[in-house]
Amino acid sequence: MCSSDLARSRNDQVALDFRMWVREACHRTAEQLQALQRALVAQAEAHADTLMPGFTHLQPAQPVTFGHHLMAYVEMFGRDASRFTDAAARMNECPLGAAALAGSPFPIDRHATAKALGFARPTANSLDSVSSRDFALEALAAGAICATHLSRLAEEIVIWMTPQFGFIALSDAFTTGSSIMPQKKNPDAAELVRAKAGRMLAAFTQLAVVMKGLPLAYSKDMQEDKVPTFEAFDVLDLSLGAMTGMVADLTPNAARMAAAGGAGFSTATDLADWLVRTLDMPFRDAHHVTGAAVKRAEELACDLADLPLEEMKALDPRIGSGVYEVLTPAASVASRKSYGGAAPDQVRAQVARWKDLLK
Repeated sequence: MCSSDLARSRNDQVALDFRMWVREACHRTAEQLQALQRALVAQAEAHADTLMPGFTHLQPAQPVTFGHHLMAYVEMFGRDASRFTDAAARMNECPLGAAALAGSPFPIDRHATAKALGFARPTANSLDSVSSRDFALEALAAGAICATHLSRLAEEIVIWMTPQFGFIALSDAFTTGSSIMPQKKNPDAAELVRAKAGRMLAAFTQLAVVMKGLPLAYSKDMQEDKVPTFEAFDVLDLSLGAMTGMVADLTPNAARMAAAGGAGFSTATDLADWLVRTLDMPFRDAHHVTGAAVKRAEELACDLADLPLEEMKALDPRIGSGVYEVLTPAASVASRKSYGGAAPDQVRAQVARWKDLLK
């Protein structure tokens, strides 16, 4: 018998098999995330100029573009992919040869075994080798964060599809009708992705609770590590596939988005910024003048861009016609040229960067 075949226990063999499974699941999930990112980038590139409202508190805040909004998720999912990749690198140590808990008296070569099994190195402590499951916990934590991001995007798809928003449409491939209401087109796929985030969070919690009170080294409790992990990655696999399909499938309603982008006096901040830049007005005063302008526009039932110049001058006589150059949603978005901003050129720059990274 070869020396590398000695000193094996169920403890280190199970730890090995489970570690190899989780490592492969992390690599697979990172690849699925990149596929989702590519779908998002493609939509963002096509809609770098498509105006929409940006929200805080789900209230209209400042205009952005649909492309810029989608690129926010590209960044989130990029961090998710890196978490899985980092986790896989950390768990890339081979526990085989730790035996039951104390190592082996036989002259085995654990470095050769690790290399043969595709690991970077052997684990350095035999007790830790058979008793740790933090590699699975880390993978589940990355999965829980990823599922949370998927749930946020799913929620937005659900909201955007409501008639009240009407920002996007999905095909029948990702929606279902009602059993009694023929007009319904329910975003069931998005709703299921949103719901499955709970199972990912539960899987992490379940394994954390199993491990939290265990003394070193192996305990039979650890047999409960696999079911939540296997089920969690099944759920994540399904959710990522569904979301990638939905992103590629969705069709934005550009006119509806643009109309909403100018609602709620969304260029009020642009007016305040103009007062600061052009009139050298302290921002505190500019904020007050802008608030008064919004109030007057509400009284006249018009947008800021349609507020007559004499009304503007009544608030500050130094205001000239140049103010109207910043009061449209398109002008507002175009002005956001700082790195990572909402200006279409900035969106295209980020699209180009991610297309490079995702090759």
